Amino acid sequence: MLGVTAFSLTFPATAWGLEGFGPWSLVAVRSVLAALIAGGYLLATGARPPARRHWPGLAVVGAGVVLGFPLLTTLALRTSSTAHAAVVVGLLPLTTALLAALRGGTRPSRTFWAAALAGAAAVVAFTVGQSGGALSTADLYLFAALLVCAAGYTEGGRLAREMPGVRVIGWALVLCLPLTVPVAALALAHEPVRLTAHSVTGLLWVAAGSQFLGLVVWYRGMAAIGIPRASQLQLAQPLLTLVWSVLLLGEHLPVAAPLTAAAVLVCIAVTQRARG
Repeated sequence: MLGVTAFSLTFPATAWGLEGFGPWSLVAVRSVLAALIAGGYLLATGARPPARRHWPGLAVVGAGVVLGFPLLTTLALRTSSTAHAAVVVGLLPLTTALLAALRGGTRPSRTFWAAALAGAAAVVAFTVGQSGGALSTADLYLFAALLVCAAGYTEGGRLAREMPGVRVIGWALVLCLPLTVPVAALALAHEPVRLTAHSVTGLLWVAAGSQFLGLVVWYRGMAAIGIPRASQLQLAQPLLTLVWSVLLLGEHLPVAAPLTAAAVLVCIAVTQRARG
């Protein structure tokens, strides 16, 4: 739940960051800053490099949660409200559970899948209804983000059984530095930058809170209770993000948004009680 709380602030913080940074600059700089934090931790604790067998999984984590999800959601938030994006991302738990079943051979119960599918159906109905019966470009970005993030969560949760969660995300961030550093330099040179209290605060949160600390506790939790059950806790994230979107951004919520978020919250109770 600590990880979910950290993630729930990601979209509002990204919206703040976009007030002063371009999408490519924001994503690349957040990854570089998070990698510096992670690298400092790894050096201070004398962490040894991962075994060779772990690097392919770390590459998937890097591609999914360090690069893919932040970039795709940031591009979506240029035209989508944070409230809409938050509800769409409510599909992430089901996507993660599905990939975990395919990747790790887990077999959740029928009750688990019924509740997860019910939550997903509510999110799809909301998305189509809010988009006027057709998916927007922002929705396509968000659905693509779900796939790459679920892959990163699945591999990260698997790796966290063999190494601390802080090292999973730490090494994934460091692994991406050869790409994120030049992209950050290029993006900052071509996209306008306007430093404000909002833009700087948003950047710092998505770097330190969302990209590093949130994933540290998230992977640790996934290793402790299993990927499918942990992923369903994230059904609470849309409701939390809706609260932040009102408090921090002053967004007006459509009636369907809190109703949909409440519906998926009911699914949390069912999935957490279901036995595999």
